[in-house]
Amino acid sequence: MKRNAFYSLLLGASLLTVSKQAAATITFTEYTMPNGLHVILQEDHSTPIVAVSVMYHVGSKNEDPQRTGFAHFFEHLLFEGSENIKRGEYMKYIQSAGGQLNANTTQDRTFYYEVLPSNQLELGLWMESERMMHAKIDTVGVETQRKVVKEEKKQSFDNRPYGQLINVIYENAYTKYPYRWSPIGKEQYIDQATLDEFMNFYKTFYVPNNAVLVISGDLNVAQTKELINKYYGDIPKGTKAIPRPTEVEPVQKAEKRVNFYDNVQLPAIILAYHIPKQGTADYYALQLLTQLLSQGKSSRFEKEIVDKQQKAVQTASFDLGNEEPGLAIMLGIANMGTKPEDLEKSMLAEIEKVKKAGITEEEYKKLENQAENDFVEQNQKDLGVATNLATYYTFQGNANLINTELDQYRKVTKDDIKRVANKYLTKENQLVVYYLPMSEKDKGKGKAPAKKK
Repeated sequence: MKRNAFYSLLLGASLLTVSKQAAATITFTEYTMPNGLHVILQEDHSTPIVAVSVMYHVGSKNEDPQRTGFAHFFEHLLFEGSENIKRGEYMKYIQSAGGQLNANTTQDRTFYYEVLPSNQLELGLWMESERMMHAKIDTVGVETQRKVVKEEKKQSFDNRPYGQLINVIYENAYTKYPYRWSPIGKEQYIDQATLDEFMNFYKTFYVPNNAVLVISGDLNVAQTKELINKYYGDIPKGTKAIPRPTEVEPVQKAEKRVNFYDNVQLPAIILAYHIPKQGTADYYALQLLTQLLSQGKSSRFEKEIVDKQQKAVQTASFDLGNEEPGLAIMLGIANMGTKPEDLEKSMLAEIEKVKKAGITEEEYKKLENQAENDFVEQNQKDLGVATNLATYYTFQGNANLINTELDQYRKVTKDDIKRVANKYLTKENQLVVYYLPMSEKDKGKGKAPAKKK
């Protein structure tokens, strides 16, 4: 249940070779139950597997600033068991049936899933209904998961090289909107929280009218509807108002520069820029721009900064696809002997080239192919289909984007990529983080100096 997506991004992405014949239309059935639970069913008999998933529209941005980490805590807590599933038995049920299960939390949503042999569909539906209606939230479970979550934070963030990177970026990029903390939150708030606070969070957010149930794979739609009614029809609609953030992040008008010291051997330089939310035209253009800079061995950062200049051992460029306006993030880990200032100059120089000269036709065709390959690859497995259907519905209210979103990438032109580079990758909209070895803290070296105008 750990969030490893960011670390895989750090390792870089490669071009996927997938047959274009696989980009077939994905048909599905969707409806909303009287209790507000939205249901999406995707029938595919190519393998005897089924993915059962529930996405709750709650992430770290829905938390009280004095109780951060709640959504991630519940990702763990809701595996403790239920009124009808003994403590510690949740995973055993699925594993004994030959399946797998997991969950993950972002700033915007929490996602639970089981992948099972199709003859075990009813098991998956029952277990997710237990999580939704009868979750075991008691002192024993809370105390157990307090320890688990704190240990995960130590292993994945505190004691991992560059583990604080995302925290540092978001804490400094945002001043008002609740993206200013990451899903892992602060352990002291989890320690301070009472059982009543956890119960209130559960009754507010983990309700059918704040969820989408997506099942993809070897299923019969009519039979599955009957099972869904059996296990979810009696779950009452939530009675509490579901709070949504109303804050608006002010437009950044001046560059921000931050030094952060950690137990790393090599400095890292991070550039972060505020960008529009997922689903907007400029968002798609910016996605292709970040791919241009760092996806694959022939990307701009890789060819120029890693291979030619040898100023970095690794580069990356990405955004995390937020429901609300998020960030485009570029980073480089400096090669031995490279000054952070020199690596920053090289990264900014590559961005400036795009802003002034745009991109070549060859690069543009490559980006189109990458977008199509990545899009198709995500929908090759039942779990990928379920995840995308849930995400499109939760964030944009349109599950059919699974069939049409690729057209939005195809609409992006070379001029659009140059335009968004000039519009968003500006000094005024820029956060620069120098992620430095702890040994540099007292030396006064490698600081992120204010740039002369």
